[in-house]
Amino acid sequence: MGELMQAGGRLKLAQLGLEDCLKEIDAQESHSLAIYKDGKHGTLYYPSSTKFPYEPQGRFLRNGRLVQRLRKKAASLANVQLEEGTVKSLIEEKGMVKGVTYKNSAGEEITAFAPLTVVCDGCYSNLRRSAIDNKEEVLSHFVGFVVKNSRLEDPHSMHLTFCKPFPCVIYQITSDEVRVAAELPADSIPSMANGDMVNFLKKTVAPQIPETGKLRETLLKGVDEGLLEVKIHATMSMSAKPCDKKGVIVLGDAFNMRHPIIASGMMVALSDVLIIRNLLRSLPNIGNTKKVSELIKSFYIIRKPMAATVNTLAAVFSQVLIATTDEAREGMRQGCFNYLCSGGFRTTGMMAILGGMNPRPLTLVLHLVAITLTSMGYLLSPFPSPRRFWHSLRTFALALKMLGAHLVDEGFKEMLIPTNAAAYRRNYMATASD
Repeated sequence: MGELMQAGGRLKLAQLGLEDCLKEIDAQESHSLAIYKDGKHGTLYYPSSTKFPYEPQGRFLRNGRLVQRLRKKAASLANVQLEEGTVKSLIEEKGMVKGVTYKNSAGEEITAFAPLTVVCDGCYSNLRRSAIDNKEEVLSHFVGFVVKNSRLEDPHSMHLTFCKPFPCVIYQITSDEVRVAAELPADSIPSMANGDMVNFLKKTVAPQIPETGKLRETLLKGVDEGLLEVKIHATMSMSAKPCDKKGVIVLGDAFNMRHPIIASGMMVALSDVLIIRNLLRSLPNIGNTKKVSELIKSFYIIRKPMAATVNTLAAVFSQVLIATTDEAREGMRQGCFNYLCSGGFRTTGMMAILGGMNPRPLTLVLHLVAITLTSMGYLLSPFPSPRRFWHSLRTFALALKMLGAHLVDEGFKEMLIPTNAAAYRRNYMATASD
């Protein structure tokens, strides 16, 4: 839904001079992640760290309000001309993108030429295939709705319930509106028309939601009021592939997607924008296509620490949250919950990664190894047996499979050698004034 700006995303907005766009939209402070499983719960706070040069808080918000503020801010600049229309195609000549063909609000077809075209038309991009050879994968769906005139007892936490078979999240998006979103299998979406969706939410999801904090009460209120503003949206994943064509760059969900359970899409997009901005402003102009192409190639390397960390965390966490009858997978699910609730450096370390405050892929790998060992210990307790030992080994194999796929996808060097992450922190995690 694009309704949580992580702490790291707020830093990027500040570095871009756009932090004021989060004001006057009734955004709510986000301090923590509250997780619930089988009657137990834990609250995980963003850590206060002298190494993170910004306020360690996120913001819950209405995405449309933020987008309008960003558009208004951009249009107010003297060197920006805002033209609204529907882009039909990219203009190409000899493998180089020269601009776009679009229809304006009057229905006229117009061509616009530029030395650099930025494709950023979202997850359902029509222009992606013209620029990069990449295809999205549908993982599941989310059904989401807004509950009006409601306020949670803890409005500053993202409330995540380890429901079966898929998770459910509840959070405060304005001072009197609450978002409820429940994940659904990709191939099994209950019908809205015949009442199956209402039955699913009332009889399958609601009983698993804690009664504390007005969580279950709020969900049921939303269902009884007729699922206001209900949306069913596919969750997608798509690895980032460099664009070989000159004169064009692809950004945002059109370029790279991950499971939205960790709510970091806007943060990665803003990080990419900041990198591109810093690279391009070193040039006297962007008419030198060769020089621009060289800078864009370096962009794909520089972005890796943030993007690889977030992509890997989203993929692994979303798989672990799925409930099954497989004892090894359930051991990993319980081990993950135990690890996150254990406190100390385990909790603060994972929250720093989740919030974009510590974009170090190697640190994430070490935490994932520790979660795996915690899961194996859970399966072996209270006393080891051949059956428990077998399932603990299967848990280890599952973890290797999950992590291995992303080490290959994101690159072993980028994930395991810390020099890139150190350079990213030095150049892109500085204070906003820098």
